[in-house]
Amino acid sequence: MSVGDLNFTTAKPLDVNRYATKKTIAQGMLDIALLTANANQLKYILQVGEKHEFYKPLLVLIATSIFLQVLVGGIFLVVGGLDIKKEKDQRKCLILNDVSVIMVFLITTINITISGFGFDVSSSPDINLKKQT
Repeated sequence: MSVGDLNFTTAKPLDVNRYATKKTIAQGMLDIALLTANANQLKYILQVGEKHEFYKPLLVLIATSIFLQVLVGGIFLVVGGLDIKKEKDQRKCLILNDVSVIMVFLITTINITISGFGFDVSSSPDINLKKQT
């Protein structure tokens, strides 16, 4: 079979709802990955406690990031349930999409700031780690 044998006119048209749903699911998966990383960072900073020189700023930034991620996840659930073929849902989708883009930008900025404080576990004080003998 060659490229010339393919009949592109019989290809299915793009289903906008299916595309939007897949895009929302992909964004949600990335959000889950970042949420997991932030939860791990939160666990670390809580274990180290105030011995960490940036304890309070990191605690506030990580908690804010997690909070915003949960909100964005909720927005993704709402957007995923809307039918963008219906005129009444189109405006809601546009607004929610814009809000989610702004929030994702804030989350990204916060996480860049968090990484700027550094999380070098190897140089951190012992936090109840058992010595292997």
